[in-house]
Amino acid sequence: MAERTPLYPEHVAAGARLVGFGGWDMPVQYASAINEHHAVRRDWGIFDVSHMTVVDLAGPGARACLRHLLANDVDRLKGPGHGLYSCMLNPAGGVVDDLIAYWRGGNDWRLVVNAATRDKDLAWLLAAAAGRDLTITHRAGGVMIAVQGPRAREATAPLLPAGLASAALALPAFHSTVADGFFVARTGYTGEDGFEIISDADRGVDLWRRLVAAGATPCGLGARDTLRLEAALNLYGQDMDETTSPLVAGLGWTIALEPADRDFIGRAAVEQLRAAGPAEVFTGLVLEDRGVVRHGMRVLTSAGDGVVTSGGYAPTLERSIGLVRVPAGAAPDVQVEIRGSCKSARRVR
Repeated sequence: MAERTPLYPEHVAAGARLVGFGGWDMPVQYASAINEHHAVRRDWGIFDVSHMTVVDLAGPGARACLRHLLANDVDRLKGPGHGLYSCMLNPAGGVVDDLIAYWRGGNDWRLVVNAATRDKDLAWLLAAAAGRDLTITHRAGGVMIAVQGPRAREATAPLLPAGLASAALALPAFHSTVADGFFVARTGYTGEDGFEIISDADRGVDLWRRLVAAGATPCGLGARDTLRLEAALNLYGQDMDETTSPLVAGLGWTIALEPADRDFIGRAAVEQLRAAGPAEVFTGLVLEDRGVVRHGMRVLTSAGDGVVTSGGYAPTLERSIGLVRVPAGAAPDVQVEIRGSCKSARRVR
């Protein structure tokens, strides 16, 4: 039986169409994925992302563990509440998962990692922590709500506890604050501004109801995918996985090679590939002909074949777009094979 978030009854009552996702029953849409997409781009929407895995690390050995575990360097975080996007790599330089790490102050840290990789990630974390002075706690059973859109922050703040509202509005991007049982971060997965809010089940369900009553549009996985695609945000399992280096997944910027003496997992493989020069590049794509670009489709280029890692219809642009991995040196004009026909497309930034 699939797992269900504490908001599952709310989704059923709202008439959401549920699908299986990473072992969870999740709403793919409530009414119209297109309308939900536009709500986030033009106003504000909310997503139930309680399936995400929240893991807390605490103890004197936590910082050193994370500096070894992550390709990015948590020493870049300048103060409590600051967050950092990073990948966990295997020794071959492939991506075990991508995540956000938050420094909560002192020896306390929080990781938010993907849902479908929960068991693998927890095992990987425990292995990395072996012999170190820290504890690892999986925070299961709570609620995580993403509030996204141009009006998201100003509309959400009045619904937070009085002492938290002003602190939340003052957050810079990729910073977090905690009060009254809520963890609020100015992060998201849509290309829009907003918050991701973590709480216990009771507080989270109550907040969801008040957000809906205040006019927020509940949004499902369909809108979440088209929004992140328009923003060129990677999806684990499609745009990268354990066989893919961040250097060929558009994530080279998340690798901290300085200081040179930091020994993180996968460093040698990353440095070797970087020195040789990747044979592939990760880029955007816009389809010029009619059709819809989908994951796994073949991309024909002047330098050989590539592949669509993510693709679909972009409601904001009203055309089909994709993320692709193609041979280095490929010309801007390419073709995508759709149902046996070659359709014109071009690479874009």
